[in-house]
Amino acid sequence: MRDSIAHSHGIPVILNPAPARALSDELLSQVTYLTPNETEAGILAGIAVNSLETAKQAAQILLQKGVQHVIVTLGSKGALIVNHEGVQHIPGFPVHAVDTVAAGDSFNGALAQQLTSGKSLKEAVSFANAVGALTVGKAGAIPSLPWLAEVEQFLKQEAARLE
Repeated sequence: MRDSIAHSHGIPVILNPAPARALSDELLSQVTYLTPNETEAGILAGIAVNSLETAKQAAQILLQKGVQHVIVTLGSKGALIVNHEGVQHIPGFPVHAVDTVAAGDSFNGALAQQLTSGKSLKEAVSFANAVGALTVGKAGAIPSLPWLAEVEQFLKQEAARLE
């Protein structure tokens, strides 16, 4: 099966299951990081996802299918990391959403960049949340993608705001 090349060579696989549709258990068992939004998580798990608790339940079902880490993206509520080590909610950032068109793509790109840079999963998801928050603040797909300096400045401002 062609889909197993990366998995068979020990290369981490990140799968953003968009657009939402059912996927085989065989494919899911080869995924290192699965990043569904609430709708996608519900379709993949076969349950309605409308809260942190149901997101956790859906993620647990997906872990049973062989996914190593499930990161349910929750929009302004952040993301929920579920793996065999436990469950961790990574809060989102309060922003005014203008256009959500590239939010998932920017989140996944940022997650991949951070993981390949050696960041922990928690750090990578927090950074990806910030990228997603900045992305929805502008209209359009490509024009909304933030530069690294913008993300770093945003994170500094958010840290100062919370102090």
